[in-house]
Formats: sequence, C-alpha cells, structure tokens
Amino acid sequence: MRNYRITSVWGIPIQLNISLLVFLPILVWLIAATGQIELYAAIVDDLSPARLDVDVLQVGANPWLIGTAAAVGLFFSVAVHELGHAYAARRYGIGIRSITLWIFGGLASLESMPREWDREFWIAIAGPITSVLLGIVFVGLLQVIPASLPVVLFVVGWLAVINVVLAIFNMLPAFPMDGGRILRALLARSRTYAGATRTAARVGTLFALLFAVVGVLSWNPVLILIALFVYGTATTESRTTMLDELLTGVTAADVMDAPVRTVSADATVADFTDRMLRDRRSEYVVLDDSEIVGLVTLSNLKRVDRDAHGSTTVRSVMSTDVPTVEPTTPAFDVLVAMRDGPLVVVLEDGEPTGTVSRSDLGKVMELRKQLGTEQPTDRVPM
Repeated sequence: MRNYRITSVWGIPIQLNISLLVFLPILVWLIAATGQIELYAAIVDDLSPARLDVDVLQVGANPWLIGTAAAVGLFFSVAVHELGHAYAARRYGIGIRSITLWIFGGLASLESMPREWDREFWIAIAGPITSVLLGIVFVGLLQVIPASLPVVLFVVGWLAVINVVLAIFNMLPAFPMDGGRILRALLARSRTYAGATRTAARVGTLFALLFAVVGVLSWNPVLILIALFVYGTATTESRTTMLDELLTGVTAADVMDAPVRTVSADATVADFTDRMLRDRRSEYVVLDDSEIVGLVTLSNLKRVDRDAHGSTTVRSVMSTDVPTVEPTTPAFDVLVAMRDGPLVVVLEDGEPTGTVSRSDLGKVMELRKQLGTEQPTDRVPM
C-alpha cells in the first residue's frame, strides 16, 4: 500500500501509510463514542491535581475534538517509539531507511538486522523504554495544566496512560513485536540465531492464536487484525531466517551462471525466441553498445502478439530495473536484491561476469537442504 512522506527526523523519512489514513477516523470514533472518555477520566483524575468534569468533556463537539487530538497524539507517540529504536540502531552503526506509521502502529526499516544478541536486545527494548519516558513526560505536564482546560487535560492524561500501555503491550513476547525480538535476543545467547528465531516465532504464533480467540470472543476486530499480522510476520521471519541459514557461507560467485548470456536491445522478439530455444535459457541481460540497459525473460514476451514478434524489439519489452551485486556478496543478500525481479547481474570491477537467478539459488538451497545443512544444532558454546 502507498506511503506518503510527511517529514524527516535525523535524516530519516517519516511516512504515513494509506491504511492509517483509513483507520484514523475509526480510531477517533472509538475514543469519542465508546465510553473511553468516562473510563480514562477517572484514571487521569488519579494522575493530576486538577479534577475533570466528565459532563463537560462529553458536551457538544468536545468528544470528537478529544478523539481527534488523542488519535493524532497516539501516532505521534508511536513515531517517537520508533525513533527510540532508530536512535539505538544508529548507536550501533545501523542505518534506518524510513519510519512508517500504519494501521498497526509503526515500522522502523533498518538497513540490516543485528545478529549480535546484545545489539538486538537494546535496539528492541529502546522502543518500550522511550514510550515509558514519554508517558512520564505527559504525567509531568498534567501537574501544570489547569482544570480550566479540560479537553487538553484529558488528552494529555490519556496519552500518558496509553504510552505506558503501548510499552507493556509491545513487551509481550509475541514475535515480531518488541518483546518477541527481546526474547529472540535472549535465546540467542545460548542458541544459534536461526534456532532462537524458530523458537521466538513459535511463541509469536501461540500469541497470535490467543489474540485471535480473545478477539473473536470479545468481537474486537482490531485484536483479530493484530493476530493475523503477528502470525503472518512471525511465519515470514521464520522462513526468511531458514533461507538465510541455507545460504550461509555462499557468495554470488559460488552460484552465478557464467559467462553472462546477453541479447542486443535491437534484436527482434522473433530472433530472441529462437535464441532461447537454442540455449534452453529464459533470462538474458540486454545490451546496447556493450552497456547493460535491461533484463528480458520469457514472461516479458508473453505480452507481445505472436504476429508482432518480427517487428517488436527486445528494447520495447525489457525490464529496465537491473539489480547488481559484487562476486563477494552473500547469497542471501543476492536474494534480497532480486526482490520481484528475475535475476541479478554480478559485476566485477564494473564488468558483468555472471548472473544469478532464482533457480540458481533454489538449486543450492535444495542441495543443502537434502544434505541436512538447514538444521544445525540450536546450541552453541556459552
């Protein structure tokens, strides 16, 4: 789904996902019209020297003003929570591509995930610590806000409470939430990273099931959506770690197909089709005067009418996105670079020396799987 950049902090783009824009009015309604004002007013009274008049809070447009301010304040708090993760990551020299606010909160996209248990621990726990500190700041503000500003008093008090709730909820060991990543970090002290991930993902799956059951019994759609998110992400992370483990120690040079198979950008689709049949290959690098300008595969040709094969050039059907790696690039990073594309070009000193396709990586992973290398012992020496 589409993201909209709204600002940047420390050079990190802060983005709004469209799912948040859809959910925000629902959140405003949940705060304004479902009894939360009366519930939280009693809690705010315990935190503030001033006293709230619930009738004043619920008169006229006040509930909707409160709902809007609280919803915006919540996602401001989520952004600060993610900046806590970002600050800790930067302390370890890990870059942050972006912070995205979406329906389930926030996502700090790190350039790489730390494998050292202590680094992951501190990066993961930095978010909840930041939320607690922000909650304390809001409690401090409550001490100076007069009762003559009841809407402001309530919103600040609500944010004080919700930040602590956010920290506690995130500390649940429901991988990939912060608590789940903390669990993985602690497990990785005495296990391999992959083994720790598998265990944390299983715990995350159990929490997803618990969230789903509670969500259905209480008819809480948000909790059901969180359950689906936790289950899907835990499963994906576990699978990704398994792939990484299968490719450990393998580089682009180990799996690349050489020499590079190329085709001229000005060749016709008919000529290219004949070439594919002769070579029994379906993925080629496209050259224009010895310069790489694109990639072309069998799927590119399916959009061309058979009658037009003789008059259509490869240039008109090729993909112009050409991911490149170096021979020493780890094979898992090659897989990441491939994204949705068909293959990656291996460059050495700026010259193409080979290509890596999904099938090339698949053969290596299947061989290692058959040899039993995907399941090393989970235990490592302390």
